[in-house]
Amino acid sequence: MSYQVLARKWRPSNFSEVAGQAHVLKSLINALDNERLHHAYLFTGTRGVGKTTLARILAKCLNCEEGVSSIPCGKCDSCMEINEGRFIDLIEVDAASRTKVEDTRELLDNVQYAPSRGRFKVYLIDEVHMLSNHSFNALLKTLEEPPPHVKFLFATTDPQKLPITILSRCLQFNLKNLSPQLITEYLGSVLEKEKLEFEDEALWQIAAAASGSMRDALTLVDQAISYCEGRVATDGVIEMLGVPPQKQVYELLKGMASRSVSTILELIRDIAEQTPDYSHTLDSLLSTLHRVAIAQIEPKAVDNSYGDMPQILELASLISAEDVQLYYQMGIKGREDLRLSAEVRTAFEMLLIRMLVFSPSYAESTESLGPNADSESSTNSVAELGAAVGSEKKKNRVEPNQEPGAEASESDPLDVATEDEMEPSANAQAIDSVESSAEPAINSVDAQSDTAKSAVESRLDAEPAAVETAGQIDLDSLNQESWLLLYPQLEISGIAANVLANSDFQRADSQSIHFVLDHSQSAVFSEELLPKISQALSDYFSTELSVNIEIGETKSETPALLSQRLKEERHAAMVNNFEKDENVQELLKHFSGTLAKESIAPHKD
Repeated sequence: MSYQVLARKWRPSNFSEVAGQAHVLKSLINALDNERLHHAYLFTGTRGVGKTTLARILAKCLNCEEGVSSIPCGKCDSCMEINEGRFIDLIEVDAASRTKVEDTRELLDNVQYAPSRGRFKVYLIDEVHMLSNHSFNALLKTLEEPPPHVKFLFATTDPQKLPITILSRCLQFNLKNLSPQLITEYLGSVLEKEKLEFEDEALWQIAAAASGSMRDALTLVDQAISYCEGRVATDGVIEMLGVPPQKQVYELLKGMASRSVSTILELIRDIAEQTPDYSHTLDSLLSTLHRVAIAQIEPKAVDNSYGDMPQILELASLISAEDVQLYYQMGIKGREDLRLSAEVRTAFEMLLIRMLVFSPSYAESTESLGPNADSESSTNSVAELGAAVGSEKKKNRVEPNQEPGAEASESDPLDVATEDEMEPSANAQAIDSVESSAEPAINSVDAQSDTAKSAVESRLDAEPAAVETAGQIDLDSLNQESWLLLYPQLEISGIAANVLANSDFQRADSQSIHFVLDHSQSAVFSEELLPKISQALSDYFSTELSVNIEIGETKSETPALLSQRLKEERHAAMVNNFEKDENVQELLKHFSGTLAKESIAPHKD
């Protein structure tokens, strides 16, 4: 007997054998059992999810000699002939090869005639979206009002190409892609019935490669059985598919968590030996990062459809949330690099190294290295070069009460390796590392020295303190200046606080206070906020007050504008200090860099 492929041998013969698609099965079973049958059904979904299979089972249910039901007997002549594909009243048409209107008219000429054997004449049109517009037009009238003995079953992978006039005449069922877990379980049951040895990890690899298609999965199992000589082994499946095992993806992320460039490069060499599709490897990496991010926020919500919950939780504890988000974003942006690069492996390596050196945790880890790092050895690898820059960054940090140029006068960190002493290769690597090292080094310089405190910044430090220590303000003395001091003392939050922050004080009396709200903030204002605002001001002044807020143009400085002005002045002072700092000037000159002013922020302990 000739060999029958698994996809055909194990094609479901009744609804109970169908894997997944419970939402479709429920509708069909209820319709059959309650005899509420439509004349046209449309099954949509990607390849291999069961569209044609469900249509054949439905045809069997309609024509079973024991009667219409959701459970065909499978033993009568009609059921057996449908299983064997030779039932005369089941007309299967491949629309891809019969697109002409003449073919459709020829098909419809026989619709009026009663079925020869069965209860219904069933027209099963596969890939129906391939029909021409003229064919659809010829089908419209018959599809809307067919004879009672005719049923139309359509299947398509692209329902968007169907005319709306066709869609409106059919019951549409959208079949879902099958999950890897469901595919794995089904493949395991099939192989057990076939009495073949298999490894669970190998089935997971096949399920992932099948991309939701059960037919593709069964086809890959057939290929794996031949490749692995009668069994389904993990090593053989990985070699056959040309993809790295999922454990290598975990190891890559662990290497990035340990900030080890050498480990990452070694893993990439191992992956390269399998001649992989690097785009697929990157997709696996991004998918894992997505699940790690979910595990960090809500561990119970992690999808365990791949059976790797312990590994995901371990990675979630090793990699910081900031690094996970950074890796994912850079991976998304790096997909284009893989496509454009002449050497895909090189682009993949550069992507992972870029993820590593730009991560905040990597920059912090390099600070722990000593200041006397050997410059010659630092040029041998990207990791060591980054460590040398990190140690320079630590030395260049200006301590409080220290002149900006004092450290440089005693021991200039740039003297570790001057341009004259550095080898050509070292110069090249230093220039190439500007993007990853110059900005973190600059941003880490602390602007807290005595010379950094100009007159403007001294006033900025004094004004908030004055606001915080302002005493009780009387209602009689309330004016524009005292309003700016009063606002931070109010116990109010949310939208109401935002409204007051953007309001200009107008006048006040013993019973009411009047404000003008800037018209740019009118969208957030509503009359419902007035009771909350009135209550906050009444509590402060210990008297019952009403508040009146008009929409208009503010003529004086509001609390929001004051806060913004102070922030901008403080930032301008910090930028000025950075530009004057001798260490920063040396870094900019050495690396041919520019100062990212928008990244300058107060130092946080």
